[in-house]
Amino acid sequence: MLSKIAVIGSRDCILGFKGLGISIFSAKDGEEASRTLAALANDDYAAIFITEDFAEGVEEMLKDLRERPLPTVTFIPAGAKGTRGLGMERLRNSVRKAVGADIL
Repeated sequence: MLSKIAVIGSRDCILGFKGLGISIFSAKDGEEASRTLAALANDDYAAIFITEDFAEGVEEMLKDLRERPLPTVTFIPAGAKGTRGLGMERLRNSVRKAVGADIL
């Protein structure tokens, strides 16, 4: 069985993902995004993308999810606002932890 992919963010930023067959979940604030992430983490989702504007709101939930193999949670830029570099920073920290050096 194929695992599902989801994206959480403000409706205008994530609507385009629906055309790719990705499940979309709109949120109004970080608290709602965190509740949605908690529900999706207990479903059959392998990858969950969250727009960077909700990063702070889901940080506590991410601490719990880091110990689990799935789902993988990744931040994506929030539309025209551009990136804050949170996704790359998380990747850099994971690589640094795995190899013991910053190779990115």
